[in-house]
Amino acid sequence: MKKLKLLLISVISAALLTSCSGGTETEVTDSSNNTDNTNDMNNTQSALPEDAAPQESEENAVSAPITYEIDPTKPVIALTFDDGPNTTTTNEVIDLLEKYQVRASFFLIGNNINDESAKAVKRAYDLGCEINNHSKTHSYMDKMSAEEIKEEIAFVSDKVKEITGEPTTFFRPPYIAVNDIMYESIDMPFIAGIGCNDWEDSVDAETRVKRIQRQLRDGVIILMHDAEGNSKTVEALDTLIPFMLEKGYQFATVSELFEAKGVAIDGGDTNLYNEVKAE
Repeated sequence: MKKLKLLLISVISAALLTSCSGGTETEVTDSSNNTDNTNDMNNTQSALPEDAAPQESEENAVSAPITYEIDPTKPVIALTFDDGPNTTTTNEVIDLLEKYQVRASFFLIGNNINDESAKAVKRAYDLGCEINNHSKTHSYMDKMSAEEIKEEIAFVSDKVKEITGEPTTFFRPPYIAVNDIMYESIDMPFIAGIGCNDWEDSVDAETRVKRIQRQLRDGVIILMHDAEGNSKTVEALDTLIPFMLEKGYQFATVSELFEAKGVAIDGGDTNLYNEVKAE
């Protein structure tokens, strides 16, 4: 009888688990060095999967990690997202990452992290994405004191560590506004990137796609936004990701991009990275 009860408890528990399953960055418009390596993709990251279908956005969805090796001899980019997390657009972005089996990096606003949105953060992390820091309040940090800056950063890093077990590695300054006090107070490399003004609702999905396509090159960091309700970026991604795969680009996290280019991750680095070039 005791074994039967334990069996029933296990079955019921399994059933329950199954059922629960902003900024204004500046756009860079360098259109040089577009790379077409369609026929040169090997066994590192496969091109567009056939008959792939997006995964459902479930609160506790558990999927297999997105795994592939980055070949540093071939073109590689880092796809990044600002202004999450949330329970809608962030999950829609992750759906597309799963659909096309590519990894990305998310730069979080601390005040957007709550019990529900944290599930999207954990989902992205478990897939192999990188979780980074975009400040607590998305304020102009170049107007803050050193103590205020450190508080903004520590809040996000601590929250991320609670969710993933790891602190943040990179920082993207709100509005890409920086000063010496920020560099002295923040022990992480600063990341910017090429953008498409996708925080502006007036910019349609097609224009977002064309602006990114025009700036594509090896080593670039692509800056987009998964802010709640930003459906036009989700639509644009469903065109951009397969386009970049077909052009031979490998998708790396920011850390993987640094590694592929042989650039050390140094908290004392005073660069503001739009791209990472091989040293």
